[in-house]
Amino acid sequence: MRITPNAEAEELRSIVREFLGRYGDTEAVYRELAGERGWDPAVWSRLGTELGAVTLDVPAALGGSGATFREVAVVAEELGRSLVRLPWFGTAVLAVGALLAAEGPVRDELLTRLATGPATATLAYQEHSPVTAVRSGPGWRLDGTKTLVVEGASAELLLVTAGDDLFAVEGDAPGLTREPLRAMDPNRQLATVILDGAEATLVGRADLGRVRARAIAALACEQSGGAAAALDLSCRYAGDRIQFGRPIATFQAIKHRCADMAVHVEAARSASLWAAGAVADGAPDVEQAAAAAALTCGEAYTWVAAETVQVHGGIGFTWEHPAHLHVRRAATSAVLFGQPHEHREELLGALGV
Repeated sequence: MRITPNAEAEELRSIVREFLGRYGDTEAVYRELAGERGWDPAVWSRLGTELGAVTLDVPAALGGSGATFREVAVVAEELGRSLVRLPWFGTAVLAVGALLAAEGPVRDELLTRLATGPATATLAYQEHSPVTAVRSGPGWRLDGTKTLVVEGASAELLLVTAGDDLFAVEGDAPGLTREPLRAMDPNRQLATVILDGAEATLVGRADLGRVRARAIAALACEQSGGAAAALDLSCRYAGDRIQFGRPIATFQAIKHRCADMAVHVEAARSASLWAAGAVADGAPDVEQAAAAAALTCGEAYTWVAAETVQVHGGIGFTWEHPAHLHVRRAATSAVLFGQPHEHREELLGALGV
């Protein structure tokens, strides 16, 4: 298995980092927090259509780039560094992943739709109450409730699971109600989706285990990027902040903090790259890699984000400084696709323990 991104993926990283440096800096993040939508449609359109970041691993015949999940992982890492609010995770990771795990003409049509326009989509699979599907004429009607749906309140297309079947529900479908959830991370919109006889189209059977592993791996890459960005903030501030006539970076306590943070960041990046490589190659140990990445990256990002606040001192506790955004993102991401003890049990099960 090839773990590290190749030259083409690293070139993509440079392009995405430059793009986000221009349109997803700290000022843009705070501007989006104050906005009604929460993200800039023009920036989303450019990221999705001009850079092709939404359908990177979709086959070229369906309008995608024909790349691999490694390229998806690179974008996830860079978006984690930026903290900018864009509906990329729900669309490019969850929705595209669910469609790639299914088969059939409806699947191909929906993938082409996502590849050729700045549409937004997401996957609703975590159940609050079981979703049932009943045939209604040429289509279907769904009843039930999904929770913790990423970008569920704004996505134009929702892919909903009912057992092993995957259904497509338009955002304006009759019988669909979406209730935004108040999350600790203001840059990650979550929602409860209520289906009361909602009109739906059957996509087909989907391997949800594969979809979940993809989501966890992408989230791990995002956490790795966020931890690296938090470390960069700390090192930069420690070099600039003067106390007692010298930079605080020269103090042994600060040196030790930053060194420990760097160890956590490297561990997170190693784990996330292993998971990304396992997903890209369809490796037999993909669930093991995903569980290990979830544990390692979740713990690393949470710890590094907290240490970043400590390095910055008083200013790190203020709303104006982005340190708290990393704390919030780390706390939300650490439990988004399962509690740590659940990932630990999955890992032990995969190891046969």
